[in-house]
Amino acid sequence: MSNIAATIITIGDELLIGQTIDTNSAWIAKRLNELGIDVLRRVAVGDTRAAIVTALDEEKERADIILITGGLGPTSDDITKPLLCEYFGGKLKVDEIVLAHIKNLFSRLNRPIIERNLKQAEVPDNCKVLSNRMGTAPGMWFEKDGKIFISMPGVPYEMVAIMEDEVLPRLSNEFISDALLHSTVVTAGEGESYIAERLMGFESELPPHIKLAYLPDSSIVKLRLTGRGKNKLLLAEQLESLQIKLIEILGRIVVANEDIPMENVLGNALIERGNTIGIAESCTGGYIGHSVTQVVGASAYFMGSIVSYSNEMKMNVLGVNKATLDEFGAVSEQTAIEMAKGALNVLNVDYALATTGVLGPGGATERVNVGTVWMAVTDRDNNIRTREYKFRYDRLKNKEMAAKMGMLMLWKFITGRI
Repeated sequence: MSNIAATIITIGDELLIGQTIDTNSAWIAKRLNELGIDVLRRVAVGDTRAAIVTALDEEKERADIILITGGLGPTSDDITKPLLCEYFGGKLKVDEIVLAHIKNLFSRLNRPIIERNLKQAEVPDNCKVLSNRMGTAPGMWFEKDGKIFISMPGVPYEMVAIMEDEVLPRLSNEFISDALLHSTVVTAGEGESYIAERLMGFESELPPHIKLAYLPDSSIVKLRLTGRGKNKLLLAEQLESLQIKLIEILGRIVVANEDIPMENVLGNALIERGNTIGIAESCTGGYIGHSVTQVVGASAYFMGSIVSYSNEMKMNVLGVNKATLDEFGAVSEQTAIEMAKGALNVLNVDYALATTGVLGPGGATERVNVGTVWMAVTDRDNNIRTREYKFRYDRLKNKEMAAKMGMLMLWKFITGRI
């Protein structure tokens, strides 16, 4: 069988009012894609019987597999389990394996168990029970009219455990699907339209079973090649060949040949060269340091970040001259250079980056507009590069953009791109 289609239904009022961000769907979609299963739709519904039933009725007409997360907890607003029991014509019964797991879990945690917790062991008698090693609510697998319905808790780490332990292996055995593979090239320095112009010939020569997608994201543009075919090995070879050609065409704007964020790109360059970095952050307030340390093993190359938010910190910790601040201001090329030099010396690193700016909405002066950020990078040989950025978003987005552009600037400096 090929072209297996799936729908993901997420249940919870908190998703609809923006209180909780739906990360489950993205994770599930990615893992299904790896099996060659197409995700047709992602649907979010509230905690009402009518909304859930309508979603089930509609999606079973479109998809072969319907995955559901949410509404399986022990409280009164968790209505998914009894609703599914009724929907598929079953009756609730106690599953002894689940009951033993719940009792063991509470015993290990040395916590009292109440009737509400024990009721989690009740499952419809017409489903396959999917064990949940990370929690008390089991997953459920139903089959009806040739369609598969899979219900899991909405708690992300519980959903992931059930998917990895139970769902993905079962789906792998249940379906034989065409291979669906992706290959990504990450670029920086040119906009989406300019890249598309350069790739017109490349795109026109792509075979019908391979497509190219443009995925712009802040300071970078990801280019994703997607191929589908029956021979997975042959498809992988084709994608690799096309990726190499793509990299050759784009040249110096390519920063990675895999789908990784800028902090990983920077980290890989530092590991490869055995270099260390330090950062002096004013307007970014530690955001760059936070991003860099999201990478496992960052301690091998990241020595620290000095959050010199005030002028006093700039002078007392980084050694920025008072005369520089008085004459040029905190948000200036001159101050950024002295901050970077100070971080290089204080943190005793090979390379240093400094950021200073006004992210808004207030803080503008006669000579500095909101969104202005000066950055400087330097090294032990006293090489220096600076750049002024003009960001046009709200405060949080400006900070995010400044962090990404700062890491990109540092990467370019280290790799000799600037």
